[in-house]
This record gives sequence, structure tokens and C-alpha cells, in this order.
Amino acid sequence: MKQPSPIPNDAQAGELKRELRNRHVQLIAIGGCIGTGLFMGSGKTISMAGPSVLLVYSTIGIMLFFMMRAMGELLLSDLSYKSFADFAEDILGPWAGFTTGWSYWFAWITTAMAEIIAISGYFNFWWPDLPTWIPAISTVLLLLTVNLVTVRAFGEIEFWFALIKIVAILALIAVGLVLVFIGFTSPEGYTASLSNLWNHGGFFPKGTEGVLDGFRTAVFAFVGMEVVGITAAEVRDPKSVLPKAINTIPIRILTFYLGTLVVLMMVTPWQHIPSESSPFVGMFSLAGFVAAASVINFVVVTSAMSSANSGTYSTSRMLYGLAKQGDAAKWLGRLSSRGVPANGLFTAGLFLFSAVVILAKGGSVMDAFQLVTSVASLLFIFVWSMIVLSYLVYRRRRPELHLSSNFKMPGGQFMAYVLLVFFGFLLVTLGLDPESRSAMLILPIWFIGLAITYFTQIRSTHEHRNRRVDHQAKIEDEALAATQFRKNKTTLP
Repeated sequence: MKQPSPIPNDAQAGELKRELRNRHVQLIAIGGCIGTGLFMGSGKTISMAGPSVLLVYSTIGIMLFFMMRAMGELLLSDLSYKSFADFAEDILGPWAGFTTGWSYWFAWITTAMAEIIAISGYFNFWWPDLPTWIPAISTVLLLLTVNLVTVRAFGEIEFWFALIKIVAILALIAVGLVLVFIGFTSPEGYTASLSNLWNHGGFFPKGTEGVLDGFRTAVFAFVGMEVVGITAAEVRDPKSVLPKAINTIPIRILTFYLGTLVVLMMVTPWQHIPSESSPFVGMFSLAGFVAAASVINFVVVTSAMSSANSGTYSTSRMLYGLAKQGDAAKWLGRLSSRGVPANGLFTAGLFLFSAVVILAKGGSVMDAFQLVTSVASLLFIFVWSMIVLSYLVYRRRRPELHLSSNFKMPGGQFMAYVLLVFFGFLLVTLGLDPESRSAMLILPIWFIGLAITYFTQIRSTHEHRNRRVDHQAKIEDEALAATQFRKNKTTLP
């Protein structure tokens, strides 16, 4: 069994630097929970589920909080873990680390590409004649530049991106509450009132089908919550910072998701909230804020940049971890003089530039946006499931580490099984949608490719490494035994 390791020394060659502070991680955690899925996708989710969307978002949020607690306990059980791919490999086996790491990399690459494509569309709001590839290539270059400086630079830009989103949401909630308090009546004749939550077909206006549709649409809004787990190797005080970031998840969901949705549906009856545009714009426009569309477009741009920034960071760190474990080329595990995995960042940049190529060719890329997000959602569900499976095996094989943990997962093994059932339920809801079913047909090809790569190239590397480690351990044990024998011999009368 692998023994828990102390916090790695930053000064050691080849180690990531612990430069992320508490405020960085707290805002990264918040930013991971707030994305374009909320700013742009909440209108569509509301149109599908009505007020029952509150049940949908709260259920997903609660379930993922328990998943995050499981991840937190595992990461803190051994501070040499750089990410959840590391503990999956250590606990479930090399195949699990390889599959989890590469699937997470693929999930974030597709998500970041989609966000960069979306950013180009958002810039057209201000400059309709601007070629879409210009903001795309500018965004990729900006993200690479920031991430190549230091990990602290990534933390700083993510801090400010998250802060912009927080201010926008709090402003919307404040404006909405004022409109409800004064009984504002819109030009269309709708009066802002708490009763709008149940006076238009009840809490479940579209029945069970609407709730299922809501789960399918809302799940993508929560991807990125687990990014905190990628920061584990670069946090100054992980034992203190990670628990704080994870434990505030319920408050963030209550405030930023449920608070926003409640206010939106109190001000405007759910069936009149636009599904194809941001409901944030409509809210500020009702309040007489003539620049609402431009301001919200700016917020959405920063939100998409934040997501792409997280994707750039996450994929480079995951490649670094995979290289260190022997699951990727060794050159991906090299760090620059500033302590960042530059090769992994350049690799991520190459894939992100493919989005620029698509835009430059003028293809109808936005039609594929739903397919891309469905693929990403399925991959994230797979990664979340591997985290929970790792926790269950950890509880069975290493009970002493669980007993000594200061950050135990609430509900323990029972809640872990509940999570697996819930993730299965999400897969069923995604399977009910034709576009999501198309994504499900793509994933088997991905996993078959991973299996072929692992069994033909990677497994032998792991077996050779394990034999070398076992041989070294045997030599050390024999040397220790010989030393003890000589010591005992000299003490004999």
C-alpha cells in the first residue's frame, strides 16, 4: 500500500510550485460553479422545466457536493496526489488513472474549444463585421501567455474573471428583489411577484418530462466544479484551503444558482422568459438599464474566457500528471524555469487553435455546439464516477486512512452508492435526447481507442516500472536485514 506522503518540496526539480493562495482557490472554486450554462443556458432550462428547475439545480448541486467531499478526502489522504487521476491510478490501478486522466483532458479540450467558438460569436455583438477567427486567435494567445507566466498569474486572472461573474449575479438578484418589492409591472402586463413561482401551471407545469429535460440541460452548467482538485499540487496550504473551497459549495449553489433562478421567475413568469437569449439582459432591461445587453455580453465573454482559461490550465496539468505516471510522453512532464508545464500548455494551445481553423473556414460550427457540450457532459459524468469508485475502494482497502482523516465524506459509502445511481440516472436522461444519443455513439470509439493504447503501449511501461520498484524495495529490505543481522551479531556476548 502506498503510504501518505508529505507536501512535496517546491524546490525539488520537476515539481509544480505551490503559488496558489486561499483567495485564488476560493474564487477558482466559485468560477468553476458559474459559467455560460447559467448566463446563457438558464433561459432554455427554465423553458423546459418551469419552476421545477429549482429542484433540478438543487439536486445536481447537492449530489456534486458529496462527490467533491469524496474527492477532497482522497486528495488530503496523500498530499503527493496532483489530481484525481493520481488517486484513481493508485487505488483502482494504472488503467483507471490512464482512462480518467485522458478522458478529463478530452472533456476540457472540447469544452474550451466550444467556449472559444462562442467567444467569437459574442464579439460579433459589438463588431458584426469582424472576422470570427480574430477574437478566437486573440483569446488563445492571451490564455497561453497568462498560463505560461506562472501559476499565480493563472490564479489572478481567474480571480478577476470570477469576481466579475459574482458582481453581475448579485446585481441581478438585487435588481430583481427591488422589482418584486415595488410590484413592478412590465410593458407586457406581467407583475413581479413571489406568486409567479406557482401561479402559472404550478411548480411542475410540464410534469415529469419537463423535470427530466431540465436535468439533461442543467448538468453542463455544473462541469468545472472539480477544477479545485487539479489545483491540489499548487496550493500553498492544501489541508486548510481545499476543505474551505469545497465546504462553501452549498452556499454558492444556493446564492448563485437558486437565488438567480428564483428572482428571474418572480419578475417574469417562467413561460415568458426567453429561451434563446440570456435572461439576464431581459432583467436589466426591465429595470431601465439601457446598456444591459452590452454589459451582460461583456460578462458572458469573461465567463466564457474563464471557462477556456480553466480548460487550458486543467489540460496542461493533467498532461503533466499523466507524463509523471508514465501515461503520456515524458516531454509533457517537463516544467519551464517558471515552474509551469509549458509543453502541456503548448499542446493544449494546438488543439484550441483548431477551433480557430474551423472559424476561419466559415463552417456552421455553432450547430455542433450542443453535440460538443453533450460529449463533454458525458465525459465529466465518467470522471465524477471514477472519483466515487476510487472512494469506495479506498474505504475498503485503507480504512485506517479514513479513520484518521479530518475531512471525511458525509454519508460515507452509502452516499457513494447513491451518487453512482444518480450518475446513472443522468446518463438515462441524456440518452432520451437525440443529440445526446449521438454523443453516446462517439464515446465508445474514444474508450476503445484508450483501451487499445493502454494495452499495446502503456501497460508494459507500468509493469516494467513496478518490477523495478519491487526490485529496489527488495534490495533495500535485504540491506536493512543485513544491517540488523550485523548489529545483533556484535551485541551477542
